[in-house]
Amino acid sequence: MNRYRLKDVLAGAEGEVRGQIPGGHVFPRLERDARQVRPGDLYIAIKGEHFDGNDFTTDAGANGAAAAIVSRDWADAHTEMNLPLIIVDDTTVALQRWAKWRRDRLDLTIVGVTGSIGKTSAKESIAAVLSQKRRVYKSPGSYNNEIGLPYSLLEAPDDTEVMVLEMGGAYAFGELTLLAGIAEPQVGVVTNVYPVHLERMGTIDAIAETKSELVRSLPADGIAVLNGDDERVRAMAGKTSARVVFYGLGAHCDVRADSVTSDGLKGASFWLTIDDERYFVKVPFVGSHGVQVALVALAVGHAFGMHISEMLAGLQDPDTQVRLLFAPGPAGSDLIDDTYNASTPSVLSALGLLDDIPASRRIAVLGEMRELGRISEDEHRVVGRRAGAIVDLLITYGDAARVVAEEALLMERDDRKMAVRSFSEGESEKQAIVEFLRDDLRSGDVVLFKGSRGLAMETLVRDLRTDVHRMDRLPGQSRS
Repeated sequence: MNRYRLKDVLAGAEGEVRGQIPGGHVFPRLERDARQVRPGDLYIAIKGEHFDGNDFTTDAGANGAAAAIVSRDWADAHTEMNLPLIIVDDTTVALQRWAKWRRDRLDLTIVGVTGSIGKTSAKESIAAVLSQKRRVYKSPGSYNNEIGLPYSLLEAPDDTEVMVLEMGGAYAFGELTLLAGIAEPQVGVVTNVYPVHLERMGTIDAIAETKSELVRSLPADGIAVLNGDDERVRAMAGKTSARVVFYGLGAHCDVRADSVTSDGLKGASFWLTIDDERYFVKVPFVGSHGVQVALVALAVGHAFGMHISEMLAGLQDPDTQVRLLFAPGPAGSDLIDDTYNASTPSVLSALGLLDDIPASRRIAVLGEMRELGRISEDEHRVVGRRAGAIVDLLITYGDAARVVAEEALLMERDDRKMAVRSFSEGESEKQAIVEFLRDDLRSGDVVLFKGSRGLAMETLVRDLRTDVHRMDRLPGQSRS
């Protein structure tokens, strides 16, 4: 855990103290959620889209905060506060400024990871590989925006040698430029460009342009690690002065896989080519996406000069979080929880995984995909066609997902009957899904749950689990 010295806070955030804080004071933690504050913490009042953290400063003090970083206008309107304050003009800008101040004082290499999907799994696999040789810090969870990334920079231990940071930049031009300006990555990874958040960005070319901001920011002696199988990502090679390394399945890729074989729940195997050397590789990541997750980590490890044996040892690390969660369900069934988020490619990948798993019946509970804009119906139909070719029982959740059911039924064949149920969004509808599955599931069934984050479909898995103490990790997919 990093510790925060008052003098560093003031220098980095450019704040001024109101109240009494000893000059040599050290805060044990930085916390932005007033509910999570512990005694002695430094609370930072971030103003978000739906709330203003300044309004919870009193709560933070009641929970034991030693001081709070607050906005000047709020502090001027609340002069009665007994809690010592560090006053700044804008708390988000101050957080970013402080993170940049610290980054300038750290002697390390930063790997920035972006893409439409697969950022978190790429970050996890890269960190696992690099940890075989270096002291690595990775951003927690999906801390990938203008608040999460600065937090990651501030939380990294002083002895960190390599930092692997997830970088979002999904909503507007300039977001990744801002993040790259704070972190100054020497290595930039772009996993793919897909029509995710299309409702905000308008076109897939606009999404590609935002993702290219990462490679544009790299120094001439940096390295751009690009998915060579994605034409829009491949084109980014012309937008950077850094050295380019392509990974993928294509013959033009510097780090590539061929003869890929699925080993079911055990993972996948393939022939790996690096610098014209060939290796037979087995990785504990299931599905086609799992191969991409392995390749991006191998490409970064190779760029760092690692030996193949070291890189493969990293990919075998049981603590690597590139995993789906699965749990025992009713009547001897198995539940796969991939509910973190949903986009067309990630749903198709998850369905591919379901198709690889031996099962009495393959069941998919699919929620609607959001922020697809005008292509929403077409994308849901793509998912429906794939689901219709795989599953024995399809359950859709959310009105937009009804199109998935409609399209899936068109794929039904005389030799394979498929059952379909559709539910609207709502807690009562969720309960109806749970009750239906409790009655219908039997031994050997495998159930995949996948949907947009806003649907909170993980509650379905929670309510169906038969062993609340067991939630295992299944080698696997991207949480996207």
